[in-house]
Amino acid sequence: MTEPAHLLGAADIRALADELGIRPTKTLGQNFVIDGNTIRRIVAAAKLDPDETVLEVGPGLGSLTLGLLDAARHVVAVEIDPKLAKRLPETVAKWRPGAVDRFDLILADALKVTDLPQEPSAIVANLPYNVAVPVVLHLLEYFPSLRHGLVMVQDEVADRLAAEPGSKIYGIPSVKAAWYGTMRKAGVIGTNVFWPAPRIHSGLVAFERAEHPRTTAARTEVFAVIDAAFAQRRKTLRAALAGWAGGAPAAERALVAAGVDPSARGETLGIEEFARIAEQREALG
Repeated sequence: MTEPAHLLGAADIRALADELGIRPTKTLGQNFVIDGNTIRRIVAAAKLDPDETVLEVGPGLGSLTLGLLDAARHVVAVEIDPKLAKRLPETVAKWRPGAVDRFDLILADALKVTDLPQEPSAIVANLPYNVAVPVVLHLLEYFPSLRHGLVMVQDEVADRLAAEPGSKIYGIPSVKAAWYGTMRKAGVIGTNVFWPAPRIHSGLVAFERAEHPRTTAARTEVFAVIDAAFAQRRKTLRAALAGWAGGAPAAERALVAAGVDPSARGETLGIEEFARIAEQREALG
């Protein structure tokens, strides 16, 4: 029976960190995975095809990167930390020498990346807690080739991304993510598999791209309605959308025309309803 390929453990991660003279920073939301079985679990849950190109954000010291190189044809990693980015190709060369040509590293802020050397079909990433939602939405907007993926985020954020209309935690992340496809909770990861150990659990969110609602409104217009609806989520849509529509009476007319109850609240609407409301913008003059 073939031995499984080596994945970085606690000793490997700490040795790399010592070599580089770094300590994980809260500013960059760095929590390095130090457990090989957790990496295997993430890669398995991502359901990657061997021919796929995978986008990884925040590869850090390379824990997940090695696992992804075992499962996919190509990995494109985006890292914001220059020290980590400089060391990662060496880690790949040491532990996966046969995969060097299947790996690209981009030193950049993922929130500013709009072009990649390979077209990714999947995203698999351990995302920094503080920028997880903006990163997910940015990448889905700029890379329509991303058909599916799995991201590890703060457990509470995972619940929000996967929330359905009517839920107390349903909000802006839930609706905007639904524009691009379906999000579902795919598991919970404990704190002891990270260094340093975070204070809260992490959640896995699986994503499948789907066509956005058929609408004459642009995505930016739909998102503007979503932002307005949840800015004061306890208000009725008639009141919450008053600023967007140019007054409460105009908001009511737009809502009625869209087939939405003006006394409803944003948390009860799905992405299709928000798209219909956005279509009424032109009618408002």
